Amino acid sequence: MRNYFYPILLASFAAAVAALFLFRKPERIPQLKERHGDLAMGGEWVNTQSAVAGLLAKLRTNPEDAKAQLLLAQAYMQEARVTGDHAYYDMAAMELLNSVLRKEPENFEALCCKASLSLTQHHFSEGLALAEEAVKLNPSNAFVYGLLCDANVELGLYPEAVRMADKMNTLRPDLRAYARVSYLREIYGDLPGAIEAMNMAAKAGFPGLEQTEWARIQLGHLYENTGDLQQAEQQYKQSLVERPGYSYALAGLGRVEKARRNYSAAITYFQKARATVKDYAFADELTDLYRLNNEPDKAQEMAREAIAMLADDAKEADDNELMGHYADRELAYAYLKTKELDKALEHAKIEYERRPDNIDVEETLAWVHYKRGEYAEAAKQMQRARRMKTKTPTLLCRAGLIATKTGRVAEGQALIREALALNPYLSLDLADEGKKLLAAR
Repeated sequence: MRNYFYPILLASFAAAVAALFLFRKPERIPQLKERHGDLAMGGEWVNTQSAVAGLLAKLRTNPEDAKAQLLLAQAYMQEARVTGDHAYYDMAAMELLNSVLRKEPENFEALCCKASLSLTQHHFSEGLALAEEAVKLNPSNAFVYGLLCDANVELGLYPEAVRMADKMNTLRPDLRAYARVSYLREIYGDLPGAIEAMNMAAKAGFPGLEQTEWARIQLGHLYENTGDLQQAEQQYKQSLVERPGYSYALAGLGRVEKARRNYSAAITYFQKARATVKDYAFADELTDLYRLNNEPDKAQEMAREAIAMLADDAKEADDNELMGHYADRELAYAYLKTKELDKALEHAKIEYERRPDNIDVEETLAWVHYKRGEYAEAAKQMQRARRMKTKTPTLLCRAGLIATKTGRVAEGQALIREALALNPYLSLDLADEGKKLLAAR
């Protein structure tokens, strides 16, 4: 009897193992979603559909095809940029990248993509760690130095960011490298140099591609910050010629009309922008525009919509340590608009604890303290925010208002005048507050 028992047992075990592999539920492959409106027009969408269909077919045949998984992840990361649907596509890409890295933990491209995705989601420390791991595998790749530059900027490690940008430009000066130079020049207070570098970035790209038009939009925004509305408008209109219906170009034209106090026209541009791309910033901008256009109910509706979008992102980030967009800095500003000052401070502090050396975060905390009437705390934080000698008009004006409230009147007035000289079309509520203070003195 015992002689037959073990063969039967082994046969049963083998059958069970075979069943596990033959009948297990295959790992879900994320699918491409339909585009709508202007995003569904043109050859780019046709090419995207074709490429993704080919990759999905490969994965249906061989779900463990690491190369196909990596290419599909990259396609989905780009689709997130185009559509603004980061919640879906970033998660899809992360699933694919994690699958690749489980099989090939030293896959350089997968590490870079995961680092880029982490930075997109504002998981900056994680992005830095992944990029540092990747650069050890391939120290001659320009792209990885761009990731290291971005991570160090966001964490407030600016000298190291400059070093990484220099390495990137030495290896491969192109659109991505020039754009990073522009960001750093802006941080260091060189606005003309920032414009020069971003202009080089826009010219280095192929017209109409999303990356090229994004650089052109950044160039337009730099022109806005220096009060040159004509040049800004020209960049946004050119972007719409090269990439019809591009939401961020429409938003740029909306800001130009806002600066000119053509609020109805500005609202129309932002409504068009948000019809195709999911971006809380469009609802945030509409909050201000409806208020300026004497439509308080619509302003409140847009403010709540912006907060809801940001809160969903923040909750996902809290629930999932690998994914979900940290949005506490943006929430701090959003709650200022609804005058929920305690919530604004709560989120500003959360972001500050996450990255205490970033000057944008320091500026946010300073401004929240100012709005709460906590001027000494605001002054302390603003001093740190200005240590890089950044010359953006919003920062200068806020610094001037805070300085004035803490008794440094001459310094405050000089900063406000400098801000308004750089950009006479500065955010209207900020500019009006500064002008009133100057008039009172």
